[in-house]
Amino acid sequence: MEKKLILICLLMISSICVFSQGIKITGKLIDHDTKDGVMMVTVQMLKSDSTYIKGVLSDEKGNFEIEAPKNGKYILKFTSIGYVTLTKSVSVSAGKDVALGNIVFSTDAIMLKEATVIGQAPPVTVQEDTFVYNASAYRTPEGSVIEELVKKLPGAQVDDDGKVTINGKEVKKILVDGKEFMTGDTQTALKNLPTSIIDKIKTYDEKSDLAKVTGIDDGEEQTVLDFGIKKGMNKGFIGNADASIGTHDRYSERLMGAMFKDNTRIMLMGNANNTNDKGFPGGGGGGHFGAGRQGLNSSKMLGANFNYNHNKMFMLDGSVRWNHSDGDVRTEQSTENFVSSVGSFSNSLNQSYTRSNSWDARFRLEWKPDTMTNIMFRPNFKYSTSDGLSTSTSASYNDDPYLYVTDPLSAESISQMSEDSLMVNTRKNNSISYSESKSIGGMLQINRKLNSKGRNVTLRADFSYSDDESRSLSTSNVHLYQIKNIMGTDSVYQTNRYSLTPTKSLSYDIQATYSEPIFKAMFLQFSYKFTYKYNKSDRATYDFSNLGDGFFDNVISEYRGWNNYFSLLNNPLNTYLDSDLSRYSEYKNYIHDLQVMLRVIRPKYNFNVGVLAQPQTTHFIQKYQGVNTDTVRNVINVTPTLDFRYRFSKLSNLRINYRGTTTQPSMTDLMDITDDSDPLNITKGNPGLKPSFTNSFRLFYNTYIQDHQRAIMTFINYSNTRNSISNMVTYDEKTGGRTTKPENINGNWNVSGAFMFNTAIDSIGKWNVNTFTNLSYNNYVGYLALDNNSSSQKNTTRTMQVGEQLRASFRNSWMEVMLDGTLDYTHSRNLLQSESNLDTWQFSYGGSLNLYLPWGTSISTDLHENSRRGFNDNSMNTNELIWNAQISQGFLKGKPLTVSLQFYDILHNQSNFSRVINAIQKSDTKYNSINSYAMIHVVYRMNLFGGKQPGEDRGMRPERGPERGPMGGPGPGGPGPGGRMPHGGFGGR
Repeated sequence: MEKKLILICLLMISSICVFSQGIKITGKLIDHDTKDGVMMVTVQMLKSDSTYIKGVLSDEKGNFEIEAPKNGKYILKFTSIGYVTLTKSVSVSAGKDVALGNIVFSTDAIMLKEATVIGQAPPVTVQEDTFVYNASAYRTPEGSVIEELVKKLPGAQVDDDGKVTINGKEVKKILVDGKEFMTGDTQTALKNLPTSIIDKIKTYDEKSDLAKVTGIDDGEEQTVLDFGIKKGMNKGFIGNADASIGTHDRYSERLMGAMFKDNTRIMLMGNANNTNDKGFPGGGGGGHFGAGRQGLNSSKMLGANFNYNHNKMFMLDGSVRWNHSDGDVRTEQSTENFVSSVGSFSNSLNQSYTRSNSWDARFRLEWKPDTMTNIMFRPNFKYSTSDGLSTSTSASYNDDPYLYVTDPLSAESISQMSEDSLMVNTRKNNSISYSESKSIGGMLQINRKLNSKGRNVTLRADFSYSDDESRSLSTSNVHLYQIKNIMGTDSVYQTNRYSLTPTKSLSYDIQATYSEPIFKAMFLQFSYKFTYKYNKSDRATYDFSNLGDGFFDNVISEYRGWNNYFSLLNNPLNTYLDSDLSRYSEYKNYIHDLQVMLRVIRPKYNFNVGVLAQPQTTHFIQKYQGVNTDTVRNVINVTPTLDFRYRFSKLSNLRINYRGTTTQPSMTDLMDITDDSDPLNITKGNPGLKPSFTNSFRLFYNTYIQDHQRAIMTFINYSNTRNSISNMVTYDEKTGGRTTKPENINGNWNVSGAFMFNTAIDSIGKWNVNTFTNLSYNNYVGYLALDNNSSSQKNTTRTMQVGEQLRASFRNSWMEVMLDGTLDYTHSRNLLQSESNLDTWQFSYGGSLNLYLPWGTSISTDLHENSRRGFNDNSMNTNELIWNAQISQGFLKGKPLTVSLQFYDILHNQSNFSRVINAIQKSDTKYNSINSYAMIHVVYRMNLFGGKQPGEDRGMRPERGPERGPMGGPGPGGPGPGGRMPHGGFGGR
């Protein structure tokens, strides 16, 4: 009896243990066509009455694992955008795990063409060090390009120049489905690929070509955005044509076509617009303070990109593009210079016109003749020209001019302040410029594995050559109010010069790398590289300054209009050559890189540590201002590196980086020469400069909690520089001129950090909250000297910046509502000039609404209040209520044709303003632009999958549970515009 009781107890304990561990149901989802695993599939466990129990996502290989609470019958539901929804009945008994094996997931071309996707994809997931964003969770207006999508991603920032930063790191490369796209140019992809074809966006740090084959991190990785095309669209042909015209003569045209066939992909695109590639209204995403509106600019672009992959043994990627741009930029700038213990203020008004043309071609060839050999070749070619015209008026004051006048550059204001002894100088400039550049380069890399344990050798060679020529002609008239001439009146002088500068550059390097396994999963890498760099510049300067006041005043400036000036000269041009102002320089650099790295690989962590020693010889020749220089310098740079990665799980990752960098002063900074060719901007060399050393540290952590669709990311960056090279500026109060001399200084450091939190509030992801907080503190150190008789003083500007972005959204099949707010606070303190202290605020709040109505109609609008506070000029402390809107209507069967009416800045409140603060100055700038206008867009999409329209030869359309629209009709807008799903804003997904 006792033995039976013991046996029963043991059985009960065993059963409890089994159930406490959960019953695992596993499987792998594979694509029907490619046989690859399908990542981020939503796997839902339902009871037999369809009651929801729990859900998970498949990993990057398509594997999933979900636990059943107890024995019984369940339904597994598999959903993913671009695939037919799949259900599978599962029976669990005796507490045993169930392995379902491979589950084939079929793409749904019908859905891609017509159906509305109703699943709620998680906005962002994390897989080790890769962030994966679901495009369908970030809706954009109809016709949008992927730049609008990127602006909505948590942790992403797009600045005025279009530079994209993700989680604190600049994006340097764009991939499409993991393949290179327009290498060397991120803007082409961001401003031309439509959001309608994008399924997911990945962001991660891609290793260099060398690190990929050796396995050793060389510190040359770059952050990439990898755009995944919707399943079913990456075969056959897709096309997208977008034509628009608007008020104020605005226009924007875009054309894109892509062909996918077997292992070949070809994409062609063209673009022409004069809207500064401003994007599309009504998409939400927070307030903007003049971003992307710097002047009136038009651009044209033609590009082609192709990828070929033969059994992963031979790969060929290439891109060719032509870009043309025309610029009309008018800037009004107000600056306070931290160069004197008394006031130093300046204002300027500049009008510039520019045009440029460039051709760029880049290719990548990779061949793996066998499993042990990898050969890669990257050639590149570029040709560009650039023209410029500019005219400017500027003035300097010894006090803040806005305390006395409202327009500091008007004749009346200058006359008034001159009588009050507030004026220092005025200056009028005109210039013409032209440059032409031709370059060619290439990289050849050969890697050979010597065994299967990690022993390998790599040979690499790089080459580049460029031939440039630039021309510039400038006229300048200066009025000095604090210095009198012999007649007792204000001093004036003029500077009129023409410069012709041909430049040639040549560089090549040869590198050998060897990796040796020393213990299990531990490797040593030795590397040697020799680099040769040559640069020659021969500037010829022609001086016309002594031809009399106003000699060129009546000349009409035009692009390359040199002869308009030269025709007025009394003598041949070569007689005006000034040998002292002309400059010849020649550099020869011989660099040896000696590096050793240790790599340790463990199941939970990877560790790289190494050091680079860089002996360097520089030979410098210069002929300038009657001084002949011929000098040789020998230095050694040392760079330690460390990279540590710890994997808590497949969804949680910690990374720590450290890098020390030695930077040598330039040869021109070391020359003991005074350049006074511009009396208001004199520069001096400093032979006593020391090399600077910068310590850079980065800690990065991310995790993802599947059950709550919750992503968390944080990072901290810190850097400091010893013997930083700073410009000591001596300010002349009487002329407003500056004498600049480089000096070593200590005390420059900065620290920054951020925290990102994204979570679904409900179990199916209709409600989402996202916050992105960033904090930075900068300690800028520079020199200040009042005049030539004063010793320099160390001046410090400490700046703290706090930023916050908060978003909350609700989305279902026919509506998306988002509320958002942003805050940017700047706290700046100047050690020697407390009157220059700043506390400025920029904040915005508002929301956006996307509606998808029956009959193919969609409406998008956003409304934001943008506010500024704390600026010295009260005209900058503004409240701007910005309202944008768009309405779209789909036409034809399947809605391949869409007509959209767009309204930008309906209330006419948008301004253009930017502020920059550093150790030397604070500067406020206003730009010209057209912010308020309306446009009508006509978008047509064509999609042929495998040479057929979706549904051909596929029989009847499969039954799909019909969604009901907000008015009881079919799903929102019925079928989506051709080739994309209305689930994205205005069908933007």
